This record gives sequence, C-alpha cells and structure tokens, in this order.
Amino acid sequence: MSENHIEREIAAYEVMKADLEKNHMGKHVVIKDGQLIGAYDTFDAAAREALQKFGSEPFMIRQVGAPESVRVPASVAWRPIHASG
Repeated sequence: MSENHIEREIAAYEVMKADLEKNHMGKHVVIKDGQLIGAYDTFDAAAREALQKFGSEPFMIRQVGAPESVRVPASVAWRPIHASG
C-alpha cells in the first residue's frame, strides 16, 4: 500500500469520523478507495469480508474510537491463519 493510498484512506476516515462515532462506536470499519465498505463487530469479521471482496488489493480496517497509535494496513497484516475461531 503506497503512502499516498494510506493517507487517502486516513483522510476519508477523518471526514466520516463524527458519523462513525455516532453510529458505529467500537466497530471495525473497512475503508477502501475513500469509501466506507462496512462496519463489523470484530477485526476478524472485517478482515474476512474485505479479503473476500478485495483479495490482495489494499484496504484499511480501523476500530471506531480506538487510539490512533498503531496503523497497520490490514491487507498486509492479517491472514486467515491468524483468525480466531
């Protein structure tokens, strides 16, 4: 995922932040190409759905309301073998 792509997804999240916090606090949201794809109860659920839809294409998963201290592109960091259950 290029730095430009990461910045675009982060900027899109920031634009949506107030609405996301109002409607999806604590959920894991998938953002791709600046668009909200969905909100999920767990990171695993978000990652599974995103990988099914986008394969190896870049996307971002972020937990609404979580601290911003760690930013790892989900499409790079998560693989099904890491999933719980």
